[in-house]
Amino acid sequence: MPDQTAPPSPLRTSLRYLNWLYNPYHGLDTAAVYDLLSTGAATERGLYLNLGYWQQADTLDDASDALAMLVGETARIGPGDTVLDVGFGFADQDLLWAHCLQPARIIGLNITDSQVRVARHRVAEQGLQEQIDLRLGSATDMPLESASVDAVLALECAFHFHTRERFFREAWRVLRPGGRLVTADIIPMPGQRGFKARLQQRLSWGQVAGKFVIPTENAYTRPTYHAKLAVTGFEQIRIASIRDQVYGPLHQYLARHPQALRRLHPIARQHARLALRLDPAVLYRGLDYVLASAMKPQQLRPQQPGAVNRMPPPA
Repeated sequence: MPDQTAPPSPLRTSLRYLNWLYNPYHGLDTAAVYDLLSTGAATERGLYLNLGYWQQADTLDDASDALAMLVGETARIGPGDTVLDVGFGFADQDLLWAHCLQPARIIGLNITDSQVRVARHRVAEQGLQEQIDLRLGSATDMPLESASVDAVLALECAFHFHTRERFFREAWRVLRPGGRLVTADIIPMPGQRGFKARLQQRLSWGQVAGKFVIPTENAYTRPTYHAKLAVTGFEQIRIASIRDQVYGPLHQYLARHPQALRRLHPIARQHARLALRLDPAVLYRGLDYVLASAMKPQQLRPQQPGAVNRMPPPA
């Protein structure tokens, strides 16, 4: 029998990339996509797969760190906090938060087994196993006790969850009163006027949603995002578009530094080079990128999800 643990042959990997990139009905699930991408990140120092926050960054590594810090600082995580990081990738942000923001504990959940194994090894190399606890698990069915964490963070991954609403409900459940939820998330742009603009938006969103397995239930704009957080019970909801500090600057950086793509698989690298020839205003026309934050109230009203009936029992 063939060794089921052996890595796929180069030919098979190439065929899988061709299927993923050029077959709109590729049939891969989220874990399979990230298994395929493996550790072929475009960053130099780490294994980040995020797009970065480019307000002050000059390199992809710095932009990736900046996005992670933006999420962590928006959640106000710090000493004494227990943090839940869902979809942690290869744990780059967890290592950064552990060193820079120093929460008491970081728990990570990820459905991609290959990423969990690599991330655990990286954490062990830095001797941070007591602080960073990485687990195989789902963001929509969290293996955690209710009211057990101070912050839930989702860095560029909530668009995958089936569904994002289920994730919001689970985040609400595991957060302590006063706990914070912060996401860096990709959603569609509001519809523009004109047939050509609407068509470009639809094609732009469709390309990303198809390749990265975004459920149709997650395809909604900022007002609906806000409403879904509110109906879950969150307060102090803020949803800001940061797309101008994400897509365009990343595109320009990679166009100026094509060597940054050398760690990608050759087929993915060629696909990226073709995309970099396109006008970024058209390529990303359908894509918004939001930083969303919300708080679970300190005092729950009886009608809110998770609220406890405080009426005394009958005599």
